[in-house]
Amino acid sequence: MPPSPSKPKSSKRIAAQLGGHRSEALAAWFLRLQLYRIIATRYKTPVGEIDLIAERFGTTVFVEVKARGHVIGEAEALEAVNTARISRAAHYWLAKHPTQAETPFRFDVIFLAPRCWPRHVVNAFDAS
Repeated sequence: MPPSPSKPKSSKRIAAQLGGHRSEALAAWFLRLQLYRIIATRYKTPVGEIDLIAERFGTTVFVEVKARGHVIGEAEALEAVNTARISRAAHYWLAKHPTQAETPFRFDVIFLAPRCWPRHVVNAFDAS
């Protein structure tokens, strides 16, 4: 959705958005190094957004990227992931791509923190 012409974005909001773009780009490169093929980035649907959609060895992977200021608090960040929103968006994407709907899929989370390697949580949550 385009920004409202009457409400300019704050500098904090712009900085957060740019940080999110950088984090997602870093996570995509991290996955590529692990032989994932990136299918889509920042995939927007009417029911939500998926940060990254990747594929590896015939499995479609829907990835949520979480950037934090420090490593402590990953458990809380994982609990804060809106799994219902991501699941709805993933099912929307699968409906639009019927050939991928026949393959296995899962939901992963990548945590990013300064001065730390990205932490990839495979099959972080169940979509049911």
